[in-house]
Amino acid sequence: MSIIAVEEHWTSPALDAALAALPADRRDPSTALNDIGDHLAQLHDLGAGRIAAMDAQGVDLQVLSIAPPSTGPLDPADAVALCRELNDTAAAAVADRPRRLRAMATLPTAAPSAVAAELERAADLGMVGAMVYGRSGELLLDDPRLDDLFAVAAARALPVFVHPQVPPPAVRDASYSGFGTTTDLALATFGWGWHVEAAVAVLRLIARGTFDRHPGLTVVLGHWGGELLPYWADRANGVARVAGLERSVPEYVRENIVLTCSGMLDPAHLQHALAVTTPDRLLFSTDHPFQHPSRVEVEAFLDEFDATDRALFTEGNARRLFRIEGPVGPDR
Repeated sequence: MSIIAVEEHWTSPALDAALAALPADRRDPSTALNDIGDHLAQLHDLGAGRIAAMDAQGVDLQVLSIAPPSTGPLDPADAVALCRELNDTAAAAVADRPRRLRAMATLPTAAPSAVAAELERAADLGMVGAMVYGRSGELLLDDPRLDDLFAVAAARALPVFVHPQVPPPAVRDASYSGFGTTTDLALATFGWGWHVEAAVAVLRLIARGTFDRHPGLTVVLGHWGGELLPYWADRANGVARVAGLERSVPEYVRENIVLTCSGMLDPAHLQHALAVTTPDRLLFSTDHPFQHPSRVEVEAFLDEFDATDRALFTEGNARRLFRIEGPVGPDR
């Protein structure tokens, strides 16, 4: 039985440099998380070092996705050029190691008029989905100018992963500040804030009628849906009633949203997820390189599943959703 991990990050020196060159008021503080330990070296490595890390964990194939904050903070023209470069690089890495890698597209959401074309181009290169963020500058993901993104994704059966990102400065100042730089950043990112941001982004997509216009669209949420929406869907359903949507929020969650574990291998999280969705809508991931589960920890967690659900979680669901065919893993 193979293991396919679907939230496995990378970045490039060119993107790092472009983000670092932004004026101070436009920089994303979460890039500091990339600099912890050897994260940056691992993020840049699409070759032997990454494969060695996968082998150590028992992961047969990674689906690559760009690390936060992607190209969202950049000027539109810069975002377009860098996304093309990033997608070409990812496609080349997949071509070099087709048994070990696939990739999600990186999209220039800062330039809405260019997004659909780049998604089409990336899909033609072999990208199996797209990773996006809830906000690019002040442009929200549910802005009607970005609806073509979801139209193309639905038409081409490309899942869209909505990844957490740091809240905007005003929200950070109001809700996540006052403790010192390090604690402020933790509160605003992995400790709480960016999970809320992802939940709000997807709830806004629901309220905007995105899934009514594109009923075949699949959105992926990480951290067991720790972006909160799946567990608050009944309460959030008031939004659907007020907005006059075609389905309830719990129905959108069950029918259009897939959850991945993001390296959080806690049986309690698994049981929470199974309370709101079904085994065919759960995916394995390690959140490389930000989480570091060992092979022993991975295997211990997989023992929580019966044989049928384990096969879905580790391989079957990812193959179906990302249309991964053929053998995966080290050549044998």
